[in-house]
Amino acid sequence: MIDVTHQISTVARTVGSRTLEAGQARVVTIGRTYPGDAENIWDACTNPERIPRWFLPVTGDLRVGGHYQLEGNAGGTVLSCDPPTAFTATWEFGGEVSWIEVRVSPTPDGVRFEIEHTAHVDDERWAEFGPGAVGLGYEMALVGLTLHLAGGGVAVDPAQAMAWFRSPEGLRFVTGASTAWGEASVAAGTDPEAARAAAERTTAAYTTVPD
Repeated sequence: MIDVTHQISTVARTVGSRTLEAGQARVVTIGRTYPGDAENIWDACTNPERIPRWFLPVTGDLRVGGHYQLEGNAGGTVLSCDPPTAFTATWEFGGEVSWIEVRVSPTPDGVRFEIEHTAHVDDERWAEFGPGAVGLGYEMALVGLTLHLAGGGVAVDPAQAMAWFRSPEGLRFVTGASTAWGEASVAAGTDPEAARAAAERTTAAYTTVPD
């Protein structure tokens, strides 16, 4: 389905913090460079007809001030949009509100696609799971986007994708990506032992299949 080693090594991951009015927030950023033109990648992440081909079905009003809803996942309000380079929105799930910024920028090597997620996370939860709790969800989304773009815009079959993530190769991908988020946390200044232990707990949470 996908080259696991290549996918993990070509994704950039950073961890940081930001001071908001409500206090300190954690910032997780994931990015990957794709071949092609910026307009195509912008369309892939903003066109409601294409988003379900690699991510999740979406409903709502996808314009500034409008509310969107991802099927079975988060919803929110579109806060700003500067096509074809960036948009921001709230990310509302489980009674909590966080913020995302999606950026598309041409580079000498292709087009850079980045997602920045800013959230207030209590210290206990962060210590338990670290950035991978959020980052792994985006890792899986980028697998879908990679396949969608490589296939010329074809839809990724959700059942096949889920079966792959549960396969030995898919589990190797999740484990490797989770480990990479642990190392990103270390690079951000987290104690290495604590960061890697959190990554192991996140890996377990994503790879344990319920009875």
